[in-house]
Amino acid sequence: MSNTITTSTVINPGQWLGMLGGGQLGRMFCHAAQSMGYKVVVLDPATDSPAGTVAEKQIVAAYDDANGLAELAAVTRVVTTEFENVPAASLKQLSSGCRVSPGAAAVAVVQDRIAEKAFIASQGVPVAPYTEVRSEADLEQAGSHLFPGILKAARLGYDGKGQARVTSVQEAIEAFAAFGKVPCVLEAMLPLREEISVVMARGFNGEVAVYPIGQNTHVNGILATTVVYPGQISETIQSQAKQAAINIAKGLNYYGVMCVEFFILQDGSLVANEVAPRPHNSGHFTMNACATSQFEQQARVMAGMPLGSTQLLAPAVMLNILGDSWFSPESDEYREPAWNEVLALPGVSLHLYGKSEARKGRKMGHINIVHEDFNVVLANARKVSDILNLSQVL
Repeated sequence: MSNTITTSTVINPGQWLGMLGGGQLGRMFCHAAQSMGYKVVVLDPATDSPAGTVAEKQIVAAYDDANGLAELAAVTRVVTTEFENVPAASLKQLSSGCRVSPGAAAVAVVQDRIAEKAFIASQGVPVAPYTEVRSEADLEQAGSHLFPGILKAARLGYDGKGQARVTSVQEAIEAFAAFGKVPCVLEAMLPLREEISVVMARGFNGEVAVYPIGQNTHVNGILATTVVYPGQISETIQSQAKQAAINIAKGLNYYGVMCVEFFILQDGSLVANEVAPRPHNSGHFTMNACATSQFEQQARVMAGMPLGSTQLLAPAVMLNILGDSWFSPESDEYREPAWNEVLALPGVSLHLYGKSEARKGRKMGHINIVHEDFNVVLANARKVSDILNLSQVL
């Protein structure tokens, strides 16, 4: 296979697409790409990864394994990722013979909260007041305007991990020590009204497609629900958020699917929280509620195909399913959830991730509820929450 490929090269159905990462996002990508006629090769160190078990080929290797990466590049000319902590050096190695989306330089920025916040601010997009923390002295010199605040490890944090709420310098110093004194950012806690996210795609030709904005609710740092319906968010905020996300993508020279999480403050102003260089949990509603899912969009970008429509076909609620749903809240006894009761409700679609073991706090799947009447969506989402003992946030 020739390794000569440019940003304008089109990869037709029947050819291979490459995926670094074998988690549930990779699994859903495989399903979308395969439905378009592509074959998928996944590189992941686990032999039973959710994506590897459904892909046409899996390479079992560490993400920085030179031989594994060379084998991947020998199979496919285009590679993407399904989580943000893939080593940027691996993406750089692959880029010598493959078209990689997103690129190593873009991923390197968003892998580090210090670099990420500085970059977002440099694009004219507001962020919460913050300071870099590399030593206890940095915390001792932090201004009072940063307390109460959240101390966040600069690298390898997700789903609330590597974060601590602090109300004083002393608490911040203790949290810093608990994190192993790794580089962190301390950011001020702001008066939040709601959290939203913008999921978008950018093609190698500069084409941009932005999805309807989702309103998110987190429980214990993990996304619990995403709600999407026309008119839920003011046109002004929607326009600001979408333009900010586009500016960030262009500034990063980013190609692929990307999510930017925002906070809407009590005064109606908008600040960016963080960037996810991949499809996102809050974009799962697109699988049933939009003309093109975020995963199909990811395949389209990789293949050099035109982007699909992001039209919202019906109001939607996405509910995250954690392993807790397999345990009785009364006795903590393990039992299979009542899927038959869930699927008896109109507009409900079940997406499980093929994980062999349910553990509390582990993402096991999600449910999308769609209907032309948002009141029906909301009522059925509450029923699903009751059946599966989900965090009742609706």
